[in-house]
Amino acid sequence: MKEYKIKTYDEAVHIIEEIGILPLAPLIPDYPSLSSMTQKESWHSDTDFDPWIWRTKFSADGVAAYGKFIKKKNVFISREWFPVVRAILGSKYTVNERYKDGYFSKEAYNLYNIIEEEEGIDTRLLRQKSDMKEKEKKKLFDQALVELQGTIDIGISGIKEKQNINGEKNGWSSTSFETIDYWMKKNGLEQDHWEREDAKEKLKHHFLNIGCSEVAMKRIEKIFSLE
Repeated sequence: MKEYKIKTYDEAVHIIEEIGILPLAPLIPDYPSLSSMTQKESWHSDTDFDPWIWRTKFSADGVAAYGKFIKKKNVFISREWFPVVRAILGSKYTVNERYKDGYFSKEAYNLYNIIEEEEGIDTRLLRQKSDMKEKEKKKLFDQALVELQGTIDIGISGIKEKQNINGEKNGWSSTSFETIDYWMKKNGLEQDHWEREDAKEKLKHHFLNIGCSEVAMKRIEKIFSLE
């Protein structure tokens, strides 16, 4: 697979559209990530060339869904390939159905319902509304968010800056979340229609077609159960 080196947001968009799945940081051996194909000095530069700023712009622009979708790591999945990946890693059953069958923790189910009611809610408000603001509940809160991203039910929608009463940036920014159904709908994507085995076959051919090496394919096949 060829080596990618980029400097601009538009170049990153082109690569996401070309390869379909792009991890934020190295995740698959011999496979690109946003951090590996950009210049280190550009990160956190607070400029148009800052990949840290691009992360949520991909999602907001409808270029790619963004979240801890694979192995609890942040990845971008292009709008073209998202329905295929969701058919493999997600579920055709609703969150309510899966919760009733014991596939969701109570905390994750509660967070999902709050996010669904207020799409784009940031983590500060989400912790408050879920009654998980206490320090001892933070671990459970974080685990529930990772759980919902791993099942492809929610994604990261943006970043909300913390501001003081004068509207000036004050403190750390917080991540915002939305349901995947909402992200797909607002970006004009059809809901899942792929059968899992057909989706697996299509994804495997895609990775072979873009020139993934044998070592990369081994990891990819394990991640998506393509063997």
